[in-house]
Amino acid sequence: MWSRLASRIEAEAVLKENDRCMVSAASLYMRAATYWRTALICYNNAGDPRVVQYSKKAADCYEKFLKLSDYPGTAINIPYEGTELPGHFYRSPAAGERAPLMILVPGRDTWAEDTRWMYDELLNRGIHCLCFDGPGQGAVLRVQRIPFRPDFENVITPVIDYALDNFSEIDPERIGIMGFSFGAFLSPRACAFEKRIKLCVTDTGNIDWGTHFADIFTKVMKLPSPLRPKMVYSLMDDYAWKHGVSREHVIEELRKYDNRDIADRIECDMLVLDGTAEINKGSAEIFYKALTNCRKEYKCFDRESTAQHHAQMGGYQAGAEFIADWIAANLSKIRKENSCLCRR
Repeated sequence: MWSRLASRIEAEAVLKENDRCMVSAASLYMRAATYWRTALICYNNAGDPRVVQYSKKAADCYEKFLKLSDYPGTAINIPYEGTELPGHFYRSPAAGERAPLMILVPGRDTWAEDTRWMYDELLNRGIHCLCFDGPGQGAVLRVQRIPFRPDFENVITPVIDYALDNFSEIDPERIGIMGFSFGAFLSPRACAFEKRIKLCVTDTGNIDWGTHFADIFTKVMKLPSPLRPKMVYSLMDDYAWKHGVSREHVIEELRKYDNRDIADRIECDMLVLDGTAEINKGSAEIFYKALTNCRKEYKCFDRESTAQHHAQMGGYQAGAEFIADWIAANLSKIRKENSCLCRR
């Protein structure tokens, strides 16, 4: 269904572009890119050639959107262990000469471009943004066949190196990171080791993501075979693919994704997000309490806010406004603190 819709919308974009209706063409290309990505979100047949085909179509349509619109995005390729991670640098039109940078890390099932609801708000507040597909995500998984890795600091360090080497407009003392869903587990791990990160937003907070799901799978697999939900095998195959292991080693691999031993190494400013309808109830509060060596804030969105679901799904704008204001205020605070230190 999604691929048919994507194909139709892309064809309309081509017609509009040929007719020199560039505003509509750009919008249609962006929508087509979104639908090509959506067609793959819950599809884990890695051997199907459509996985690579649709991934490339999504990227192609998105680049055409950027070319035809005035959206301030530039395609980048970040050197990473003998290959490259694709992404975009979004230069804020509202930024000063040296402006902060937010690195946005998507989740387990989404792509870098799916974080637009957040970087739109940040760009409007004078904050540059860098979004990329890391190992296990987006095109890096589907085209390059690179799975997730638990030591995410070894992904983020080359990202920061690349940003500082290529974009002089970034203030190196005001670099932040925000992770969405599974990205909210990976990002704090990076902060524990990569001290150039001064601020982190976890949406939503989680300290033992892998252990949690490993325990669930362990309980289910102890059931007699006829009593096991059939979907468990599809889920395990999905984890196997994205984490680069066999189905038999999924549980063992997931247990590597646990931040309890390194939470006390996190020293940057932290915003831990939660929601009253969060699927992993209580996880964010546990993570928040484990942060003992940093300035921190906990925010739980309720039903009245409309942003109460996992990672604000269904209430993105309400969530984005609060988060972007918090980021802007705290990056400003960091700048003032740095200025005071320089005057001493």
